[in-house]
Amino acid sequence: MNIVITGASEGIGAALATQLGARGDRVVLAARRERELSEMAARSGPRALAVPTDVTRRAQVERLRVRAIDALGHIDVWVNNAGRGVSKLVAELTDDEFDSAMRDNVKSALYGMQAVLPHFLARERGHIINVSSFLSRVPMVSIRSAYSAAKAALNSLTANLRTDLAGSHPGIHVTLVMYTNPAHAVVAQRYFSDVDEFERATRLP
Repeated sequence: MNIVITGASEGIGAALATQLGARGDRVVLAARRERELSEMAARSGPRALAVPTDVTRRAQVERLRVRAIDALGHIDVWVNNAGRGVSKLVAELTDDEFDSAMRDNVKSALYGMQAVLPHFLARERGHIINVSSFLSRVPMVSIRSAYSAAKAALNSLTANLRTDLAGSHPGIHVTLVMYTNPAHAVVAQRYFSDVDEFERATRLP
């Protein structure tokens, strides 16, 4: 498969790129840091392509789509993984910090969805994957308030796009992945009064 991954220079994106490359998929890696991105591409299979991209800039995301199609012929999967945390309590957030959280975590994914969707519509198939966070559903880490809010907005955009396409374009899939770590899961179970309440709060619609 031909797969585009944003935020691919480290973390989830880097791990995904190396695993997909190892199984034989052709991956296009996007991130801002060119040196780290090139190093990850070298570990992601002989056909991996690094495309330095600032995904908070719509024109650069459009260019990423063009580069990927030129190199691969078509795109099967687009993973919007890029994002960044802001560690501030609600009472301490500045305008710039809140705006950056929305730009880095929501607008970047919106640009990706809007960039690749016409290509998927023309082919009548494709898969958009948006990487969110457990904190978007259970915002129990108050220092990550803006990050949690931004990821909640991403969840809504993802659900709306899925609904828009489900009836008319069943070959195009839209998936939300909510990342967490074991520490968050343990704290969350203490956050709710019982297991049923925890499961209801974390269940996707």
